[in-house]
Amino acid sequence: MDIREVIYKHTLKNALEFGKAKEKAILGKVLAELPEYREKIREIIPIINEVVKEVNSYPRERIEEEIKKYEFIKVERKKEALPELKVKDKVVLRFAPNPSGPLHLGHSRAAILNDEYAKRYKGKLILRLEDTDPSRVYPPAYEMIKEDLEWLEVKIHETHIQSERLEIYYNYAEKLIAKGNAYVCTCPQEEFKKLRDAKKQCKCRGLSIEENLERFEKMFSEYKEGQAVVRIKTDLALPDPSMRDFPIMRICETPHPRVGKKRVYPLYNFAVTIDDYLMKVTHVLRGKDHIANTRKQSIIYDYFSWQKPEFIHYGRLSIGGVTLSTSKIMEGIKSKSYAGWDDIRLGTLRALAKRGIQAKAIRKAMLEVGVKESDIDFSWENLYAYNKDIIEPIANRYFFVWEPKKLVIKNAPSFEAQPLLHPNFPERGRRKIKIEAKEGKAEVFISSTDAESIKEGEFLRLMEAFNIIILKKSNEIFAEYHSQALEEARKRKAKLIHWLSGESLPVKVITQEKIFKGLGEENLKNLKEGDIIQFERFGFVRIDKINKEIVAYFTHK
Repeated sequence: MDIREVIYKHTLKNALEFGKAKEKAILGKVLAELPEYREKIREIIPIINEVVKEVNSYPRERIEEEIKKYEFIKVERKKEALPELKVKDKVVLRFAPNPSGPLHLGHSRAAILNDEYAKRYKGKLILRLEDTDPSRVYPPAYEMIKEDLEWLEVKIHETHIQSERLEIYYNYAEKLIAKGNAYVCTCPQEEFKKLRDAKKQCKCRGLSIEENLERFEKMFSEYKEGQAVVRIKTDLALPDPSMRDFPIMRICETPHPRVGKKRVYPLYNFAVTIDDYLMKVTHVLRGKDHIANTRKQSIIYDYFSWQKPEFIHYGRLSIGGVTLSTSKIMEGIKSKSYAGWDDIRLGTLRALAKRGIQAKAIRKAMLEVGVKESDIDFSWENLYAYNKDIIEPIANRYFFVWEPKKLVIKNAPSFEAQPLLHPNFPERGRRKIKIEAKEGKAEVFISSTDAESIKEGEFLRLMEAFNIIILKKSNEIFAEYHSQALEEARKRKAKLIHWLSGESLPVKVITQEKIFKGLGEENLKNLKEGDIIQFERFGFVRIDKINKEIVAYFTHK
């Protein structure tokens, strides 16, 4: 098979799947099948442009016939397996989000990677809800996170909530003070910072153990928020100023949604170290931005003479195109800029599920990202490709005419089109869409996109129906019936457009950018809420509501 024919077959497939073939998509498919042409891209691009122009002029029926001549070999993406862990005993991992909102796509990386390792080694995965900052706690998130993990098919073996473990942290803080490894500091923050930056100790550091223990007791009753913190003693000559006598306990007078008016809370590095040790965590997976935290936690491990877990730091994953910040989302919900946590413009797992993105597709995408140390940009294209592999076989096809324009056809016969529910699964049956002719004319509706592109005098074929010639374009479009034969359309390389008659249902499709209103075929009333279908020449959608109006959310092309 020569290069032109390889391009031709992939162009046919792309046009069949998306309505119109796209040059960039064809190039990728051709190079995947014939990698030796990577050195000759400039030579093949003109051929691709020529073939795409030719195939895009074909009616759909011709594309369906032509594509039968070819077989398609699925080119498997090279998968990088997750690296092996250093294992001595039973593997214990943890996923530890803050309950400030439901989970988003960024969280899914840590959740899925930990879950994969736990399953690989028949280990245990702990869900630890890190809620020791009362100001950041969103009470419904405790359950929302569990629901999100269940949807993501992440198996949790036990759950802990840090705010229920405060006495444990108090006990270990007191032990550090009693050993002379920590002290209560009442220096104003700016004063302490100047001394720290100068590598000098503050006046509190040299106080006796007894006085520091008394001060620790006062943190629970006398000191106010911001007046005292517990600091761990470190080498004041450390090159990183943030490592010098960093705080491990603080006072917060904001009432906590779960534990009320507790005043003293552990800071992140202290609580995490105590929990990881007591929960026997063997491996910690997290981003490179936690490397400084790992150093701080190592100091605490050393003071207690505890064995450290294996730390695996992966690169930053940048996710563009959606809002992930829970604080920004919360503000948007309060101001009614967002409809809720599942608003499809967001990157929450709930928003992705509402669009029809499958949990298994997210898992595949995150396993492909893996634990690489390099920073990478998240590929929505890859996620959509994985998702399409899952939903394409189950998504039946239907017509949707957006922003409909009336097309009046002279001398048209009454006609019943019977397109397949799915071109690859004829056993699922056919739909029925009728054209009723009265007094020598028929009225159908076409999309505004097609209405704008057609020209007077143009020969067209209505999908699964018959051929027409456009007579006049105004507020309505007037055409004349020409013929029934598909061969006539093929011979003329006629453009193919979809259509609907007056017997249609109102449909609203919500995308991330805009809302499309139009008509859908009557067969849509047989669907159930939650079904994923494909609107031909539009894309995949998830049916959200079926009432007087059908509401769907756009998944992807």
